Amino acid sequence: MKARPLHLTELTQGRLRRLNLYTALPPLILAAVVVVAVDVGAWWHVLVLAPGVIAAIVAFERWTANDIGRVFWPCLAVAAPVWPLGVLLVGSPNAYWGVASVASLGLPRLPGRRYLAGAGLVVFVAAIGALRLAVGPDDDRIRVGAARFLVGDNEILLSYVLVPTALTVFITVLSFVGERFYDIVQELEMSREREAELAVIRERVRFAGDLHDIQGHTLHVVKLKTALAQKLVHSDPDRAADELREIHGLVSDTIRQTKELAYGQRRLNLSAELENAKNLFEAAGIRVRITREAEAEARVSELLGQVLRETTTNILRHAQATQVRITLSAAGITIVNDGAPAGEVVLRGLSALRQRLSEDGGVLTASVMAGEFTTAASYPTADVR
Repeated sequence: MKARPLHLTELTQGRLRRLNLYTALPPLILAAVVVVAVDVGAWWHVLVLAPGVIAAIVAFERWTANDIGRVFWPCLAVAAPVWPLGVLLVGSPNAYWGVASVASLGLPRLPGRRYLAGAGLVVFVAAIGALRLAVGPDDDRIRVGAARFLVGDNEILLSYVLVPTALTVFITVLSFVGERFYDIVQELEMSREREAELAVIRERVRFAGDLHDIQGHTLHVVKLKTALAQKLVHSDPDRAADELREIHGLVSDTIRQTKELAYGQRRLNLSAELENAKNLFEAAGIRVRITREAEAEARVSELLGQVLRETTTNILRHAQATQVRITLSAAGITIVNDGAPAGEVVLRGLSALRQRLSEDGGVLTASVMAGEFTTAASYPTADVR
């Protein structure tokens, strides 16, 4: 499998933000059109209200791309004047929509004093709306399309102050909660990555333990036999020669076992590998389901165990898996995981095992389909004895 080009948290947050873009942008644009259409009474009103709407849409699109910081202040500078101009010139109770939208997207990302800035936004919207109360009674109107309706102070207070302020508070709180949700997702993804890294470290520790088992005992015996041979070299040369031959045999056998361990050729217990893989996946927060349709033949179980071990390491290191399915039969094993990276399948560590299986009459395949990576090692049923 190919290495991930991006950090897992970046990928997860990117998917969530793109989902927001695809689901929320159409109704956002519809709301913007409605806001402008409802309040426009003359052609020049569009010139006053449209910049706030455009700034809000641009800010939202950049927010979904996790790039709101680059456009926040320019968009806010464009959207903020639209509210007072809309109140005093157009008579638009909805002109606050642009500045409230832009600010609510950017404020949760400020490095400090974000809550104070949120309170300032609410005060700004309420104060500008209250300016409409200072306009003479003959000019106090609410506009619906081309129609204009005279209203009293209570209606002005409701339309220009209470409703805009309440909605600004609502969307600002919602944005802070949403940003906290993304923070939690990031923390969970980082925790999951740490678990996966810990699982790989455990596997390395296990490898080190196997290496110690192979070499530690042998080196201790070699040390004792060497000391004995030194004592016997003059008093009993034949016995000393026998000890040296045994030392040579022990060293040669240790070299062979070390090579087998390094190349994944040491004899493995398939049942133990299944249990180990289950523990590693669960430690990494990955759901695992093991189906044992039949027990593998002794002739093939060792290589199947090596395939399972290598595939487990690949999934933990390179995939974004949330679930793994392992199916064991008398003639083979199949491991399927989701979260497979797109692109060409590269066996790498499995390539050596594929050659060994081929020489032994087996087949090792790897494929990606619909986001799932499948590794399958099998022996023709007719050849299994």
